[in-house]
Amino acid sequence: MTTRVNIGCGTTPMNGWINFDNSFSIKLANSPFLYFLMKILKFINSRQIENVEWIKKNKIYFADATKKIPLKDNSAECVYTSHMVEHLSRPGMILFLKEVRRILKDDGILRISVPDLKIFTNSYLLKGDADKFMEELFVEATPITNLKEKLKLFFIGYRHHQWMYDGNSLSLLIKNFGFRNVKICKKGETSIKNKNGLNLYERSEESVFVEGIK
Repeated sequence: MTTRVNIGCGTTPMNGWINFDNSFSIKLANSPFLYFLMKILKFINSRQIENVEWIKKNKIYFADATKKIPLKDNSAECVYTSHMVEHLSRPGMILFLKEVRRILKDDGILRISVPDLKIFTNSYLLKGDADKFMEELFVEATPITNLKEKLKLFFIGYRHHQWMYDGNSLSLLIKNFGFRNVKICKKGETSIKNKNGLNLYERSEESVFVEGIK
């Protein structure tokens, strides 16, 4: 049986894949008391409540991929992650790649999709709108001006972007971590043989896709 892994699936899990996410909503979905408490304290809004209810009905597993992906060594044929690693710090990214190498079989494929810094930079250079550029980079720190915001940050964590990549910088990082045949893929292109369930055009208007082989 082929084990294909999707890390950071959010609200778009893939059929036929093992879908992981570190969303606090998954913890709430598995903890009725904490879920009730967060609603009473109004730490979560109606959209987040809707998301918790959706998670209850879908098969999504919790994983902090910088600490532990709950799969055996050398068990995955491929690992895919879309618009997740930009939320990791640089040290967090290194820990994530270590976990990916641990669970991937030899010749297993890692495919990463991220917001392409080059696309955003070119747009800024063309339009000259600095405010829009900063908004699109999504790097503004979460405000912590009161106790409620501090508690929310403690429970939910920092959800903004922490490091941005273009195709070359991401390729170099993956290559330096021991992956081979690293390449920037065109939209719709992949080396993954069993592509069932995989969206090869996911957020392609703002993304770059990079693959490497263990």
